Amino acid sequence: MSEPTDIDNEEEEFAESTLIQAIENQIESDNPPAAKATFNKLTLVGYERHDILQMMAHVLAVEIDAILEEDRAFNTEWYEAALRALPTLPPEKD
Repeated sequence: MSEPTDIDNEEEEFAESTLIQAIENQIESDNPPAAKATFNKLTLVGYERHDILQMMAHVLAVEIDAILEEDRAFNTEWYEAALRALPTLPPEKD
């Protein structure tokens, strides 16, 4: 019974590291500008880099889930607003 859990954990870790890499790329390229602004804001108020990247990756994951579920394009407006709302995380979609 432990095998599926190992696979799920590996997939989750891969997904998380992929999302974090995407966030780091957004911050570095300043695209969207909200990514770097959010990172800087959360750094200034005392959050650790690791925690900031995880929160931002969570926002990206919620948007990606919505894209897949609703079969639509990336909603930059929602994404940037959700980033700016951090550290308040967006609600999970049902």
